[in-house]
Amino acid sequence: MTPNTSRRLLLPVPKLMFVLSMVLAACLALVGEVRAQQSVRVEAVQVQVRTLADDVSAVGTLLSNESVLLRPEVAGRIAAIHFREGAPVRRGDLLVELDAAVQRAELQQAEANLRLSESNYRRNLELFERKFVTQSMLDTVSAEREVARAGVEVARARFERTRIRAPFDAVASLRSVSPGDYVKEGDALVRLEDIAVLKADFRLPETYVARIRQGQPLELVSDVLPGERFRATVDAIDPLVDAQGRSVVLRASLPNPAGRLRPGMFVRVRLILDERPSALLVPEEALVPAPGNTHFVYQVVDGKALRVPVRIGLRRDAQVEVVEGLAPGAVVVTAGQLKLREGTAVRLAEPSGGVQ
Repeated sequence: MTPNTSRRLLLPVPKLMFVLSMVLAACLALVGEVRAQQSVRVEAVQVQVRTLADDVSAVGTLLSNESVLLRPEVAGRIAAIHFREGAPVRRGDLLVELDAAVQRAELQQAEANLRLSESNYRRNLELFERKFVTQSMLDTVSAEREVARAGVEVARARFERTRIRAPFDAVASLRSVSPGDYVKEGDALVRLEDIAVLKADFRLPETYVARIRQGQPLELVSDVLPGERFRATVDAIDPLVDAQGRSVVLRASLPNPAGRLRPGMFVRVRLILDERPSALLVPEEALVPAPGNTHFVYQVVDGKALRVPVRIGLRRDAQVEVVEGLAPGAVVVTAGQLKLREGTAVRLAEPSGGVQ
């Protein structure tokens, strides 16, 4: 090769730099493509902060707020029935009336004796003021008047025992007697149920005794009214723990103004023990079990998967509470964990979304 030939093969410096830059760009693109082919495609979501209720579920039975089976205190024939079956009654309403001819006559006699005693007392009082009778005589007449008053009260009480009244506002059930029936003391007449407010009795394991208290809110659902939830509050807690079942009985109350719920219904109870306003939630599929009953997740940081141990809490609707290990907004892998190792490059299959 002659010197002239070698001079013709040499490129000018600007052109040489351009060629080298093009070669370098091609090499970098090739490296990026190789790295992209080596990264793992995964699905991921973002850790969300939500209010989480710490609750417990149980089954229970609805009861009337007040319930009574009316029975007569005296024997007699039913003279009249003043209520309709299934209809509401008010406190003090006359429901059943027994034949009270004898008791009414005794009351009239007692009232007549009282009028006579009152008249006799007034007459003797005038005579005492005029010094015609002694103090002893006046005291005797006054005592007779008090005895007559007591006689009226006794006769009136006997008469009222033949008139059975409603002890509280309620709904009358189906009666088991008819006018003209002869009933004895203690025979069943009709049951009254106060259903404007209902009670719900349910049991919880003794392990919850330290966490339950009066006034706690709860929700009830019934198969009779699917999709509807009813609010209630804990009214009372049985102080005795059942030694056989190791459980404690709780009683809740709930308003029932429309009467849609009825005593005796089976209900499912959800008692809210506590509420956590800043709970961190991730999907259950984001958790990877580890030895020693522990868990970890793969967190995506700068395009790489980092193994992060976590401590979990409550589980609700396919979501898990993370008590320790993650921060709000962190992105965790939910699918593709089997292909990952610490520091593995990852590609997100879809933009990271919230916990559903």
